[in-house]
Amino acid sequence: MKRRLLLVSNSTLHGSGYLDHCQQHISSFFGKNVKRVLFVPYALHDRDAYTKTARNKFKTLGYEVDSIHEAADPVEAVRKAEGIFIGGGNTFRLLKSLYDNNVVAEIRKRVMEDGVPYMGSSAGTNVATISINTTNDMPIVFPPTFSAIGLVPFNINPHYLDPEPNSRHMGETREQRITQFHEEPDTPCVLGLREGSLLLVEGNKATLLGSTKARLFTSGKPSVEYDPGSDLSFLLSDAH
Repeated sequence: MKRRLLLVSNSTLHGSGYLDHCQQHISSFFGKNVKRVLFVPYALHDRDAYTKTARNKFKTLGYEVDSIHEAADPVEAVRKAEGIFIGGGNTFRLLKSLYDNNVVAEIRKRVMEDGVPYMGSSAGTNVATISINTTNDMPIVFPPTFSAIGLVPFNINPHYLDPEPNSRHMGETREQRITQFHEEPDTPCVLGLREGSLLLVEGNKATLLGSTKARLFTSGKPSVEYDPGSDLSFLLSDAH
């Protein structure tokens, strides 16, 4: 399998600028063979401003950015892409726009069959998984399905937050919401990516990178913590 994925929890880490915390990983991921990256700004309302932010950052790393929303034919833009980056924002808006523009199947084909490198951040990481059922976002629009691009056979919860023992907040914790997800039948495991963490997938190998641990939730089993550098390749088995 040719897939190469860089799935980032968050684009901005507290105390740093846009993608600063993972810029070295971005450079090594896209490498020198990729000259232009296709950016997908569908998760935010102001696509022009979002594209400008991404374009400015990637230029400092040596890459030109083409935005899919500027293309006359989005499907053709995906077919010609050397690399793909889907940014964060509202996951429901993002997935709906991906389906509205008929690019879900084409992105999957380019990544899984042609080996085009795919980077996602936050919502862009959510849509790389089986479904968007474990997003943190409000359903401000209604996509035709919650099924996502399906580049990996599990779900991710970006920006994962641990329960705060001294908090007076009475709403559900992230852990409780993921547990509710697993109360439904046939639900896949969920990797909770804390801010500062990212997952690198190369073929059938998955490695946790970044500065924070990740927490894995599996239906009917206790959750497990993994340190940066951990081999999480077992998650790529459909049987897991």
